[in-house]
Amino acid sequence: MSDGMDKPILIGAINSGDDDGRSERRDAAANRTKILATAERLFAEHGVDHINMADIALAAEVGKGTLYRRFANKGELCLALMDTQMADFQNSMLARMQQMSLDGVPKLEQLQQFIEALVYFTDTHSPLLCEVQREGLIPNLADNSRLQLPHFWQHMTVSGLLKAAGTAGEISPELDTDYLADALLAPLKADIFQFQKRVRGFTLERISSGLRTLVSGLRVAAAD
Repeated sequence: MSDGMDKPILIGAINSGDDDGRSERRDAAANRTKILATAERLFAEHGVDHINMADIALAAEVGKGTLYRRFANKGELCLALMDTQMADFQNSMLARMQQMSLDGVPKLEQLQQFIEALVYFTDTHSPLLCEVQREGLIPNLADNSRLQLPHFWQHMTVSGLLKAAGTAGEISPELDTDYLADALLAPLKADIFQFQKRVRGFTLERISSGLRTLVSGLRVAAAD
């Protein structure tokens, strides 16, 4: 997540005003880096639930006003911490699916592999994702004003693979792929995922296997 403070500064005529501007931007970028590094350390040491914004400001040695100008709440800060991981996950999965398409791997198999990878990604980042979701930054997919956020990309990927499977004759083209995408992703919402693991005691392998079974069931229904 970036508010423009991280963009490189163009070198122009040197004067006191430009120096002040560059210094302010450098200070802002340094504060952002320090805040994120501090939050990551505190979360690792004490858990996301046990650290608040005041703790982060104090440990990072920045004012609360500075912190809240950068991040309106802890959810925004958690989302910023995940920026790189999300981008890496998206890029790796896109490359993987492109290669599978070149290799002729069926779309439903690609979908199963994507969901399995998403299970493990969600598990790794679920504490941060829970906080992001708590602050309303992971939207209900019906909220069209906020579809730019991470779960929209996941929904588009799953929906796209289902549509491609319909075109390829792997499933019935009459299936409601938008609804099915929501249904397949629902168990991977952070709070539901944590409930499955902590309360129901489901292992990652069991969650992944169950979702694979649901995808396979679409093929069986199409064959009928």
